[in-house]
Amino acid sequence: MEFKLWSFILDNLEAAGVIGGYVSLSIIGFALVSFAMRNRLNKATSHIGPKWTHPIVGSLLGIIPGCGATIIVASLFKNNKISFGGLLATFTSTLGEGSFVLLGASNEADVAGNLKAYFIITVFGLIAGIIFGLISDFYGFRINSKTEIQQKSKLKLQQKSNLELFIERIGFYSIILMAIFLAPGSIMAFWGGEIESISELTYLISIILTTTCVCFYFSKKILNIDHNECINENNFQSKTLHAVSDVSMVITYVFIGLFIANFIIDIVIGPETFDSWMTSSPYIVILLAALIGAIPGCGGMIAVAVAYITIPNFPIAALIAAAIATSGDGIFPLIAANKKDGLILTGIGFVGAIVIGYIAIVLGF
Repeated sequence: MEFKLWSFILDNLEAAGVIGGYVSLSIIGFALVSFAMRNRLNKATSHIGPKWTHPIVGSLLGIIPGCGATIIVASLFKNNKISFGGLLATFTSTLGEGSFVLLGASNEADVAGNLKAYFIITVFGLIAGIIFGLISDFYGFRINSKTEIQQKSKLKLQQKSNLELFIERIGFYSIILMAIFLAPGSIMAFWGGEIESISELTYLISIILTTTCVCFYFSKKILNIDHNECINENNFQSKTLHAVSDVSMVITYVFIGLFIANFIIDIVIGPETFDSWMTSSPYIVILLAALIGAIPGCGGMIAVAVAYITIPNFPIAALIAAAIATSGDGIFPLIAANKKDGLILTGIGFVGAIVIGYIAIVLGF
């Protein structure tokens, strides 16, 4: 099969842009709600409710389709509003964008959904999330929630050049406008629908959104612009600019993750070899599925969900392992704040996925 690089890039840009629609709704929506409730949140205690409830709340949030909950909980954890057990529970129970594949509402995979499989792995993820979260909080295990920026004490406001202000404003308004345009389609996608009359325009905007986010994110890196340094929780513009900066970062990493995962599976390994791996020994398949699911972002989980639906006799235990291992797109804000924290959480999820996957196959799943 001839490899068409340009088509491959466009497909991944579009897929990341579609995911970006959900991401924008989650991050910007959460920023607006938290800004509106800032006075109440400032007066509240450092945690949302009793600590013992955090794993339960986190696991329940994680089973919401998509990656929005993981992004929100990662932000809550960064601000010491939820325990590590709550964060771990959310990342354990989430299916990321793989949930839309199983619900038959995915724009990234043209396959029919499987509601039975979705229900089974959701129950496994919910229970595993609560158990893992409670155990980690009971033993007091936690990772360092302080960001690398805080550790380096970068708290002063920056004097921005005209070029920095230009890039900031162009990126901000472009991403906001495209996110607003994609929002109705993203909401309809939850029920497997789309706005057919603007489908071609949606495809184009999705590609432009991803491209804009990648350019905006790396421009900030090159110019050393960091909105975490000067965010003002009481300033609407500062709050929304910080949210848009997070959107650009997440969509950039989603694109990179999808590109690498799809390139390895479709080009380096090849669909036939990948399918043969996925039909080998169930115990090997569980290990492979957990490894693929642990890839940051949702690309790995989407690939395993598609494999489950399209490959005959694919063990659901492997799908469960991939679901436990995946952290969704919420892993990216965590990695951006502190790379070590993200790696530790990914490692815990991978080990837990292997354990739960082998338990599931023993139970006959």
